Amino acid sequence: MRAGRIRLLPEATVNRIAAGEVIERPAAALRELVENALDAGARRIAVAIDGGGIARIEVEDDGIGMSAEELALCVQRHATSKLADDMLVRIETLGFRGEALPSIGAAARLAITSRPRGGRTRDGDSAHTIAVEGGVVGEVAPSAGAVGTRVVVADLFFATPARRKFLKSPRAEADAAETAVRRLAMAAPQVAFRLESDGREIFDLPAQDRAARVAALFGPEAAAVLIPVEGRRADVEGGEMLLQGFIAAPTVTRATMAAQALVVNGRPVADPVLRTAVRVAYRDVIAYGRHPIVALFLTLDPEQLDVNVHPAKAEVRFRAPEAVRGLVISTLSRALAAGAAGVAAPEVSLPALTRYSGLPLRRPMGGSGGGSAPPPAPPSRPSPTGFAEARLPMAVAPAARVLPPIAADESAPSHPLGAPVAQVLDTYILAVAADGALVLVDQHAAHERLTHEALRAQLLDGEVRRQALLLPAVVDMPPGDAARLLEQAEALEKLGLEIEAFGAGAVLVRAMPAALGAPDPGPLLRDLADEFAEMGEGLALAAKLDAVVARLACHGSIRAGRRLAGPEMDALLRQMEATPRAATCSHGRPTYLKLSKAEIERLFGRR
Repeated sequence: MRAGRIRLLPEATVNRIAAGEVIERPAAALRELVENALDAGARRIAVAIDGGGIARIEVEDDGIGMSAEELALCVQRHATSKLADDMLVRIETLGFRGEALPSIGAAARLAITSRPRGGRTRDGDSAHTIAVEGGVVGEVAPSAGAVGTRVVVADLFFATPARRKFLKSPRAEADAAETAVRRLAMAAPQVAFRLESDGREIFDLPAQDRAARVAALFGPEAAAVLIPVEGRRADVEGGEMLLQGFIAAPTVTRATMAAQALVVNGRPVADPVLRTAVRVAYRDVIAYGRHPIVALFLTLDPEQLDVNVHPAKAEVRFRAPEAVRGLVISTLSRALAAGAAGVAAPEVSLPALTRYSGLPLRRPMGGSGGGSAPPPAPPSRPSPTGFAEARLPMAVAPAARVLPPIAADESAPSHPLGAPVAQVLDTYILAVAADGALVLVDQHAAHERLTHEALRAQLLDGEVRRQALLLPAVVDMPPGDAARLLEQAEALEKLGLEIEAFGAGAVLVRAMPAALGAPDPGPLLRDLADEFAEMGEGLALAAKLDAVVARLACHGSIRAGRRLAGPEMDALLRQMEATPRAATCSHGRPTYLKLSKAEIERLFGRR
C-alpha cells in the first residue's frame, strides 16, 4: 500500500465529527442541557430558544452548580461527574458519556456561567464563566451569577455548515425542541419548568405531583378521562418492577403517538418494547389507526437496563423484555376493563350468539326502528322428546336488529352488495346478495370512504363547500399546535375549514366542510395538528391535502355504535356501489367482507 494515504485527523475535525453524532439538531442539544440540569439536582429549569434553537438556546437552573476547576473540565471530551465506576452497568443519571458540552462547543458558540451551592469550594460561592467557540476553549473567568448554572448556545452549527444545511425550518425545529422539553418535564414533575420560544411563553409549570403534570401537558380533554394504573412484578431476576402512571379512556384517542409519554427510571424513551405493549393492550378497545393517550413510569433495578444502546439515549434495552411487556399489557388491560365499564357496550359471547342459529328471523327490539322493546315470548309448545327438538335457552337478547323482509328487486344482480337484513353490534350491516352470498359492511369505514370521495371531488372542482357555524367555536390547545394549524389556514380554507387565531393557545372555528354535518371541531383540530406535526415539511401540498381530507372524512362519518334504520343501511350500500375505491376506507382498512355460497359451504365442511 502506498505510504501517506492514511493520516490522523486534526483534533478539531475529530471533535466536529463527534459533535455531529451527538448533536444532530437543536432539540438534541437542548435535551442534553436540560438532562444536565436535572442531574445537577435542579428544582427550577428555565428554557428559552430563538429561531427554533438555531440562533440561540438558553438553559438556566438552580442546581448544585460548578466551581472554576469543574468548569474547565466540563468542556473536555469524556469528562463527567456521573459515573461511579467504568463498568457502565449501573447508570442512575440521565447523562453519563461526557460528550454533550464538548460537542456543542465544537459546533456552536457556547458560554457557561455557574455558581456552586453553599460555598463548597476554595473560591467560596463565587460565580465563574467559560466560553467555547468552534472547539476553541477560552479561559475560566470570574463572573456574576445566581446559584446554579446558565448555559447559552448561539449560532448552532456555524462551525459545521454541512450539518446546518440539513436542518428544517425554524418552526419545525422549534416544534422538535418543545417536544423534547415536554418529555423531560413529564419525566420530572417535581421540577418546575418554563419554556419560551422567540419571546413567547409556551408553558410555565410549577413543581407538582405526577397527576397534575400529566393533566397539564396532555390538556383538559385527556385530563377529564385519565385512569390511574399501577402494577408490580416481582418474579424477575434483579428484583421488582413497578409500573405506575395514567392512561386515557378508549373514548379519547389521537391521530399519532405524540401523546404517549414513556419514562423508564426517570428517563423519557421511545422504546419499541413499551410501545408494542401499549398497542396490544388497547388493540381491542380503540379503532384501527388511532393511538391511545398514556403516561407510563416504569421503575426497575438499573442493572436490568442498558441505556448505552442509542446515540441519543432515546431507546433502552431490557434484560427481561418479555417480563416488561407482560407487566405493561396486564396492567393496562386490567385498568381498561375496570375504567371502561361505564361506557363500553355489553359483550355477547359467541356461544350465546350460536343459540339462535336455528331460530327463524323476526323483528326483535322494536324491528327496524331500533327501539328497546323486548322480543315477544316464544309460543308455548309440548315438551320436546329429543335433543333436536329442544327449545334453546333465551337468557340473552339477540345482538342483531333484523329488518323487515326486503322487496325482491332489492337483491337484483345490479346491486352486488345485496339487500340489508340486519345490523350486528350496532356497527356492521349484514346483507344478502342475489346469489346468496353474505356481505358484512363496516358502517363507519364505508361512510368514511364515501365522505372522503365527496370531499375530494369538491376539492378537484375548485373548493370544498363549507357551512358557517351559527356560533363560532373556540378550541383550546397547546400554543405549538395552534401555531401549526394557523400556518396551514389557507390550505384548510380550501377544504372548507375556516379558522383564525384567538389569543395564545386557542383557535376560532368559523366554518366547517358542509359534507361533515356538524361534528365537534375540537377533536378534529387536535388530530389535524398531530397530522401536520408528523407530516413535516417534505410532503408535497397535494399529498398533504389528501391526508387532511382523509382526517376530515374520518370525523364526519357515521360512528361505530350508531343504530341505523333500514333505509339508511340500504342507501349506504347503494352509495358504496356507485363510489370508486369503496372497498377500503381512507386508512386502507376493508369496508366490507363477502362470503360466497362456496366459501360458506367450505367453512361448514360441506366441500
